[in-house]
Amino acid sequence: LSAGVCCCCAALRPRYKRLVDNIFPEDPKDGLVKADMEKLTFYAVSAPEKLDRIGAYLAERLTRDVARHRYGYVLIAMEALDQLLMACHSQSIKPFVESFLHMVAKLLESGEPKLQVLGTNSFVKFANIEEDTPSYHRRYDFFVSRFSAMCHSRDPDPEIQNEIRIAGIRGIQGVVRKAVNDELRATIWEPQHMDKIVPSLLFNMQKIEDIDSRIGPPSSPTVGVKEENPSVLAENCFRELLGRATYGNMNNAVRPVFAHLDHHKLWDPNEFAVSCFKIIMYSIQAQYSHHVIQEILGHLDVRKRDSARVRAGIIQVLLEAVAIAAKGSIGPTVLEVFNTLLKHLRISVDFELGDRRSSCESTTLSISSKESDERIVQNAIIQTIGFFGSNLPDYQRSEIMMFIMSKVPVLGTTSQSLDPSNLGDLGTRRIQIMLLRSLLMVTSGYKATTISNALPAPFLDPLLSPSLMEDSELRQLVLEILHNLIDRHDNRAKLRGIRIIPDVSDLKIKRDKISRQDVSFMKKHGQQLYRHIYLGCKEEDNVQKNFELLFTSLALTTIELANEEVVIDLIRLAIALQDIAIINEDNLPMFNRCGVMALVAAYLNFLSQMIAVPAFCQHVSKVIETRSVEAAYFLPETIFKDKSNLPKSLEKDETDLFFLTNKIAESLGGSGYNVERLSVPYVPQVTDEDRLSRRKSIVDTVSLQVDILSGCSIEDKVDNTEEITFEALKKAIDNNGLEEQEKEKRRLVIEKFQKAPFEEIAAQCETKANLLHDRLAQILELTIRPPPSPSGAMTMTAGHPHYHSVPVYEMKFPDLCVY
Repeated sequence: LSAGVCCCCAALRPRYKRLVDNIFPEDPKDGLVKADMEKLTFYAVSAPEKLDRIGAYLAERLTRDVARHRYGYVLIAMEALDQLLMACHSQSIKPFVESFLHMVAKLLESGEPKLQVLGTNSFVKFANIEEDTPSYHRRYDFFVSRFSAMCHSRDPDPEIQNEIRIAGIRGIQGVVRKAVNDELRATIWEPQHMDKIVPSLLFNMQKIEDIDSRIGPPSSPTVGVKEENPSVLAENCFRELLGRATYGNMNNAVRPVFAHLDHHKLWDPNEFAVSCFKIIMYSIQAQYSHHVIQEILGHLDVRKRDSARVRAGIIQVLLEAVAIAAKGSIGPTVLEVFNTLLKHLRISVDFELGDRRSSCESTTLSISSKESDERIVQNAIIQTIGFFGSNLPDYQRSEIMMFIMSKVPVLGTTSQSLDPSNLGDLGTRRIQIMLLRSLLMVTSGYKATTISNALPAPFLDPLLSPSLMEDSELRQLVLEILHNLIDRHDNRAKLRGIRIIPDVSDLKIKRDKISRQDVSFMKKHGQQLYRHIYLGCKEEDNVQKNFELLFTSLALTTIELANEEVVIDLIRLAIALQDIAIINEDNLPMFNRCGVMALVAAYLNFLSQMIAVPAFCQHVSKVIETRSVEAAYFLPETIFKDKSNLPKSLEKDETDLFFLTNKIAESLGGSGYNVERLSVPYVPQVTDEDRLSRRKSIVDTVSLQVDILSGCSIEDKVDNTEEITFEALKKAIDNNGLEEQEKEKRRLVIEKFQKAPFEEIAAQCETKANLLHDRLAQILELTIRPPPSPSGAMTMTAGHPHYHSVPVYEMKFPDLCVY
């Protein structure tokens, strides 16, 4: 009767309609009639085939009530639908769900905020229901679009705006849960849906007031906070979305983040961008971290022509992502990360120098600002390279060290290095310094079991090349990198600064017994290390830091790699450095000469205490005491603190101020050291690096002169030098030519054994063996029975003038010497 139908007609109506009509009271304020609702629920459970009709009839009534603005009955209809959904789980619920979703859509389309919230609440309840069978035809495109639009509500009433946004976020969360749990889960991850869902969540996350919740792993806010703050709710929904992402759909969830940050210009400043990617890295599964890193690198390539601050913001985001994924699965992107970053380092330097070249067209202030911005980009790249590399496993870190080193440009070489041809000397120097700074960070904390693993020949040679450059900063970086690789027991901090250490035992130096691998390394490559320390001391632009690093290099080599043979080599090197300052053939400034003398004093003081030979310690201490009284500028505590008190000249005959080879040899010889080699002055080897470097090398001249003076002690060399004649030079050149021929011959033999067929090598060896056998047989026969005399009648004896001993057979068969 309340519906305006007569009693006779009402009795003839289908039972499900009568049951549905009975749940609506005359006054909607009275709410749902619970008794009749229980009857309707029992009927629906008993006759599930009627569910679709019940749903269709409820939808019809709800559509009519919405159109007539009878919102009280709308609320009752939705409450009834919710109860039916929770009570019925049979397969027949599928058609009923279609009617339910149609009614939810009607509520969301209405302009009434209360109805939108009501429809959202009903959809969320539906999303939490686990259906028995999947639905192969149901799609949620409308709900994704509608809920995303609600997330951007601009209602003038702040409370209503907040309420609608919360409803939209909860609706998106419901869609994600329902779609992901469905077997057709790939649908929600399609780009057209992610391009709506992700920006809607990020839009609400921007309004968050407390950013602390986004710095760490996912948190669990209270229910009240979730309901009241759309920012917190959006963040938790975003975390949940990313946590459900799999290998195939990870990129679709991440790419809209870049579009949102680009559109709203959130890379500068980039606080929100950093917080977003922290959420992403903490929320996704660890094995998918490399996907995110790849996407950041790709976006950096896309924005490579943007302003420096935008690029710096993206690189900072990459650094934060790498920091979180450091020990996880970074996988195949390792070389891609470094290659991309080095490429952008090159681009940044190009931009910086391009701005400098065009300075005549702009104001000085704008140019300095651009240069400062590019420096920010470069520092961000270096930090990212260093942090990424320092957190890689050791085997990968070794590869990255060699990869970065191969990119360092060296003038005069052709390699895979960053092309400096368009940058000039200044640009090349900038790239060299920045790459070495990156390498310094990568090698930080690297602990190799053997030095040969840390410094393989393909890495050592190019690393030491920049130490010959006319740039003190480059040389400092090279030495610091060497310290990172050589120092396996963290002794470097104890050796910081150059000084006369009163008691080395107070430093509590940690060291192990020198391994056979390290001994072999020093036999092969020790001369390379010595020569670069030697040449590094001869540079005119050395400052205090250079001398400090050189001292640390010598000390670490002593701790980590020194056996008795290496100790003798290091003493020879120290005496050769002292000769540099005394003889001064390089015309070094007085500060450099005194600095070298101070370096030698500090190191020999350290070495003498490390090997603990009393006579050696006594000689070193005596020289240091004499210097402290008569020539304090030869000690590090004085020369590096008071540069004004420099002598005008160095007297070569003041032997009390110098460390003397003969006295050192005498002191060490008494302790069992083999000191024969101390009488041979140290001469650095000349390599191709001298020709490739930018320094003025006089190693050839020094080598020749020292060879001539090799038999002289320091006292004799101070007062006696021999003139280099044309004949001496010619002889040295001829000897060098013979050495080159021998090297080439050895190379050809090695190459033959590496590349020739085995059968050919075996046949040749067999032929030589047979030849050897025949010649030895002949020698034995001639030795037992000497050959007859030319006349055929004379017998030779040992006393006969024509008797020949074994050398005659060596002359007769010269090829036996090969065997």
